[in-house]
Amino acid sequence: MKDIKDSILFTPYKMGPVTLRNRTIRSAAFESMGKDFSPTQALKDYHVSVARGGIGMTTLAYASVNRSGISFNSQLWLRDEIVPALRDITDAVHREGAAVGVQIGHCGNMTHWSTAGCFPVSASNGFNLYSPTFHRRLRRSELPEMARDFGRAVVTAHEAGFDSVEVHAGHGYLISQFLSPWTNRRRDEYGGSLENRMRFMNMCLEEVMEQAAKYKMAVLVKHNMEDGFRSGIQIPESIEIAKQIESFGVDGIVLSSGFVSRAPMAVMRGRIPTKTMGYYMPWSQWPQKIVVSLFGQWMIKQYDFEECFFLENAKKFRAALKGPLVYVGGLVSREGIERVLDEGFEMVQMARALIN
Repeated sequence: MKDIKDSILFTPYKMGPVTLRNRTIRSAAFESMGKDFSPTQALKDYHVSVARGGIGMTTLAYASVNRSGISFNSQLWLRDEIVPALRDITDAVHREGAAVGVQIGHCGNMTHWSTAGCFPVSASNGFNLYSPTFHRRLRRSELPEMARDFGRAVVTAHEAGFDSVEVHAGHGYLISQFLSPWTNRRRDEYGGSLENRMRFMNMCLEEVMEQAAKYKMAVLVKHNMEDGFRSGIQIPESIEIAKQIESFGVDGIVLSSGFVSRAPMAVMRGRIPTKTMGYYMPWSQWPQKIVVSLFGQWMIKQYDFEECFFLENAKKFRAALKGPLVYVGGLVSREGIERVLDEGFEMVQMARALIN
């Protein structure tokens, strides 16, 4: 293993307008530490502890750009009312010497009426077995306002003291639902060809980049290298999407994979604890509780865990792209991190290793 003085891991990195003290980022893995769509003391304590441990930047996840994008009570809804509580968190993290970002997005068809306050929306009409819920397609007239909500979320994040935002365009969330042919069956200018399926993403990124430039905030975008199943996005098409994201001048693309409502374990790998999940589900969700407990291991495709499990795919994107890339996926040792950085990735993200 390299000596510290020979490694770029512990060197500062200028991520657009933000300088990180090293190349590490706590990835935007959902903490489930909010309450009533707002931050809590537990959320603050956790991210302060990560910052105190020496991370370059920690990321709060997941913050919806509006009420209709909320799936759980424990998620954040990025709005003016919670700015003081978020500022309390960002100030505390900054005192520990780390930068702090927030992931912004919309859950799309993974929401519920009880949390979103409306009928769940997506790129197309359908039924999401994961939630489970019916959902309707967003009308063309609704899309510009939805995109503007992404821009407004950047302004709110700035007011709350965040250094960066990470736009969630992967994992089967709303932007990803427009990108993926599995969830986008539209026949208008937002569906069909890849150019059309990228149109909503482009609208969102235009709004985000405009506001980020105004307030000197860094922008990362989480992107799917592949959805994890045959009828979803595959690597060749995904590289074209990544090139489009890069053209906006973002400060980094986070290369991930998987689709929460179809291939959830492709996101993080490892055996899914279906019996434990079923045990802790409330009885108000009794149909899901029974199905997950009894049949979860056959319903959800399993993936074995190995260190750096996304690296071989990520290298294909490194070869095709010129801008900064953030590697995430199975980093559990210093050797693994050095291996990734030696392949030309500018930064690394981790979550489970930091929780451990």
